[in-house]
Amino acid sequence: MLSKEQNEALTQVDSGKPMGELLRRYWHPIAASTEVEKKGTIKKLKILGEDLVLYRDKSNNLGLVADRCAHRGVSLEYAIPEECGLRCQYHGWLYDKTGQCIDQPNEPEDSTFKNRIKISGYEVKELGGLVFAYMGPSPAPELPKWDLFVQENVVRTIGYAVIPCNWVQIMENSLDPTHLEWLHGHYFEHIFEQQGRPQDEWPITKHHLKIGFDEFEYGIIKRRVLEGQTEENEDWAVGHPIVFPNYLRVGDSGAHSFQIRVPIDETHTLHFWYTCFVPAEGVKVPENYPITFYECPIYDENGKFVTDYIDGQDMMAWITQGPIADRSIERLGTSDRGIIMYRQMLKRELKKIENGEDPKCTIRDPQQNEYIELPQEEDKFSEGGLLSGVAIHWNTRYAPNLSEIIEICKGGVISSNV
Repeated sequence: MLSKEQNEALTQVDSGKPMGELLRRYWHPIAASTEVEKKGTIKKLKILGEDLVLYRDKSNNLGLVADRCAHRGVSLEYAIPEECGLRCQYHGWLYDKTGQCIDQPNEPEDSTFKNRIKISGYEVKELGGLVFAYMGPSPAPELPKWDLFVQENVVRTIGYAVIPCNWVQIMENSLDPTHLEWLHGHYFEHIFEQQGRPQDEWPITKHHLKIGFDEFEYGIIKRRVLEGQTEENEDWAVGHPIVFPNYLRVGDSGAHSFQIRVPIDETHTLHFWYTCFVPAEGVKVPENYPITFYECPIYDENGKFVTDYIDGQDMMAWITQGPIADRSIERLGTSDRGIIMYRQMLKRELKKIENGEDPKCTIRDPQQNEYIELPQEEDKFSEGGLLSGVAIHWNTRYAPNLSEIIEICKGGVISSNV
């Protein structure tokens, strides 16, 4: 268990708070590129406790600045995009992408007042169909080119949800292998039994014989051995990574996915499911093939959790711990050592930035960043893919075109109409 003070140190993300300062050393996805692909588009958002607007100006450049005009505090969500920035709709003050005021139409021509006016402005870049922001001190590190973001000849989908809980409890779920056999196994059996579904549709639930965790250059490798397996199986021999500080990587030979947890504030998280589907051998995915962007449902029409698909089950578990999990009342067991390891890593990396050092996964060398390949088991559980069977059957209910994409990839035909 943790004290109240220790829990706050892990979960508070505002500027000036220890974890907020650590997270500001990283690039975070904040939107899909399709959300701001049109010139003149403005999207209001909140990241790391800061109210911001993401926009694309008339020169096709992206900017990310504070939501409030420095003049009278009006929201810039309704501002006027110009050739080189964003002009406040109230009195015409113009801000460039750094947040610097560069024009005040109703001030004297020789006035230097605008030179003293600046709102927050942050670096933004696009990669792999996502818009990333860096909100930390200069100089910014490299935007990591993790393999899934730059992999060629794949079909990509991006799911998202705004989850009403703190980001840490979502990440801790990724360091908890045994929830697979219960939340996505026995609980699935219970749900299907309640729905009257035949047992041949139920998942095959196996007991964990062994779990393991190893630190590597970019985070933690998670491993497991299930009943009927040995340590020669890829789920132990290779495993899959948690990329520090807020990515989970899962998948199999047919599809690899990132789950990315971006804190909005202390009690809300912007969650992305970023998946690359690999087409059949010899099939070429057309250049600029469209990326499907969809929202993952949390609740049904009655306000109850949607729990008949894997991501919905996870969200139910995260959210019902409360907006911020009270770790002063938890009772961790031996199966929770991955969670303990992750918390220790967070504390260690906090110490690094306090000492003026770069934290883990800070990449400064462009040559190191050309293509960062992450370890990932391909033969998941040695009995078909993670996205096969019950998981893929139920997830396709909520991701538009996902069934078609999978069939196209299997069948070896790629059409631009998907």
